[in-house]
Amino acid sequence: MQIERATPTYEVNTFAPMPNIENLRKQAKQYLRWHRERYYPVAARIRAALPRFRYLSDEQVLDANFKLADAQELVARQRGFEGWQALKSGAHAMTHQTGRPVPRPILSSTEAQLFVANIKASCDFYSDKLGFTVAFVYGDPPYYGQVARDHARLNLRVVGEPVFASDIREREHLLSASLTVATAEEIKQLFLSYQAAGVRFHQTLKKEPWGARTFSVRDPDGNIILFAGPAD
Repeated sequence: MQIERATPTYEVNTFAPMPNIENLRKQAKQYLRWHRERYYPVAARIRAALPRFRYLSDEQVLDANFKLADAQELVARQRGFEGWQALKSGAHAMTHQTGRPVPRPILSSTEAQLFVANIKASCDFYSDKLGFTVAFVYGDPPYYGQVARDHARLNLRVVGEPVFASDIREREHLLSASLTVATAEEIKQLFLSYQAAGVRFHQTLKKEPWGARTFSVRDPDGNIILFAGPAD
């Protein structure tokens, strides 16, 4: 006797609960407090969400006039609304009307997080060897920082013990971050500049089977950073 198994069906939930408006107000006040305290990670969120801050550096964002209304607009735009009033209307409607879709969130940026043993040593490596600038260092003593070059940003987080077991990163070629350039000439120039700077390569420049040209470097903590560009 053959038993027919029912084909499982899955329902995709396209609706998400809108947070309580009071919680959203608290979030806005937290952003405002971070800005006043010059907490550097908030600068990237402000720049990504608010058009008038888009082309400012972290320092310029934190120096700029930033009010509660700006923080509320930041919260609203992060949730797909044009402004705070629109968000409040949407939140109110979501609370009282079931079935109304929440606007689809848009991912505006990505930043790799690297685990390091010493912030200063890492900042020195990325600035002296790889041409990055130190965007900020946070904590007393410092335990968190960020380095940036053009549109690429790498966050550095101090940890007091090994994150990976044994030599698995070396054996498995585990990448910590991938950075790209736009042209074949740029990837070649970047490799040659790092070679002249005495950078320790994990892999030298080569053409990949999928058509890209890549190379990778290892930082003082063993993080493998891949650089990629078009092959031709």
